[in-house]
Amino acid sequence: MNYLEIINKCLSELNFRQTDDFSELTRPEHQRIKNYINLVAQDVCNSMNWNFLLRQEEFNLPAGTRQLKNTIYGRILAVYIDGIKYNFCENFQLFLTCRDKARIFSVFNDKLLFPEFEEDKLINIIYYTRNLAISSDNLEKRYLENADDKPLIPEPFVEQILVYGTCLRLKGEPEHVKFSYWQDMYNSALANMRSKIAIDADYTPFVRLFRR
Repeated sequence: MNYLEIINKCLSELNFRQTDDFSELTRPEHQRIKNYINLVAQDVCNSMNWNFLLRQEEFNLPAGTRQLKNTIYGRILAVYIDGIKYNFCENFQLFLTCRDKARIFSVFNDKLLFPEFEEDKLINIIYYTRNLAISSDNLEKRYLENADDKPLIPEPFVEQILVYGTCLRLKGEPEHVKFSYWQDMYNSALANMRSKIAIDADYTPFVRLFRR
């Protein structure tokens, strides 16, 4: 489902008129729906370590250099140099006092810090992206914003999570006639996605209820 299709599903659930023209989505209720779709996607993607958000990048670290600009847009899971995993040192001051051969790395402001090597090194970084969407040109982006953008959340779960999650945010009063239906559909999809896509089998599925 693309962004426009998700919005139209929300409009249908909320008994608003649907549209085939993205440029017509200018009313306050349209803006709220668009904002909540992205908020729900953000909450879900940040709720745990999903394997559909895993990415990999490689960097060249010149000999005698200890710093690289941190262009990773996400949370670093692992760093490998020469096939050896390097552990993260949160205290960059402690890192700077360690001997060069220690298998650790650190972060300071917008820099990635590594031990100093006598030869060029290839740094392999695996991370969870903070992007939520992908464009029609297959370029990842921070938010859903254009009609043909698609969420990174896997297709089988998109409608139940983003549509019903958005409806819960907008009309989340328990007395609403569709509240229980939206809640059940959203929670079921989220639990199924956690059980099928979680990176670690030890993770236990759980649910988060959206309330206004």
